[in-house]
Amino acid sequence: MKTFLILVLLATATPAVAQTSPTTAISPLGPGSALLSLSAEGRSRRTPDLANFSAGVVTQGRNAAEAMAANSRQMDSVIAVLRRAGIAERDIQTSAISLQPRYNNPEREAQMRGRMPDPPRIIGYEARNSVQVQLRRLGEMGRVIDALVSVGANEINGPNFTLDEPKAAQNEARVEAIATGRQRAELYARAAGMRVVRILSISEGGGHYPVEQIVVTGSRMMAPGAPPPPTPIAPGEVSVGANVSMQFELAR
Repeated sequence: MKTFLILVLLATATPAVAQTSPTTAISPLGPGSALLSLSAEGRSRRTPDLANFSAGVVTQGRNAAEAMAANSRQMDSVIAVLRRAGIAERDIQTSAISLQPRYNNPEREAQMRGRMPDPPRIIGYEARNSVQVQLRRLGEMGRVIDALVSVGANEINGPNFTLDEPKAAQNEARVEAIATGRQRAELYARAAGMRVVRILSISEGGGHYPVEQIVVTGSRMMAPGAPPPPTPIAPGEVSVGANVSMQFELAR
């Protein structure tokens, strides 16, 4: 929600009034001037060129060593596929490793046997390992995911599309935010029967990257015996935003 505030400050304001904004030093206003504070947002839309997703392996075993050994074998294959796909070492990073015991369900077993439940007992172990991947050739993402699944990856999350170099888009959003703020200041000034004299201050809030994407799923018609098509992925657009707070001096 956009808000604005108009404060009438006389040139003879007392020191207490002059200190209403402890974090921003503002030069004295002219006689009969008013202070207008507002916020504005700018956005820049781009086609993403970077996708982040995670790929992992979940395995189970009768004991901890068995679960971890099976997991390591499958995870080696997962990382090998990523390397064969041309993904650089710096774009593959281990994100989580875990080993947890698996317990039986004593309540269910007790109901089946018609007796009081026994304490839970360990019946096996579950091992998890996953890597965070940055993919720079988005057109290959469907094939990479299919290759990962074919070698044992059974946990895939993502993707999150973004920009590898967002500075140009951020600057474009900043310019739009300033222009929007100036236009809004002119509007408020006319509505109050005043004019904009000058910009007193500009401060920037945090930028953001709301992702607008479409991931297409579904089946395709294909000839009998033909290999299945790669998993369809559509990156859509990303919107880079900039928020600014501005203060203007208004006068009649």
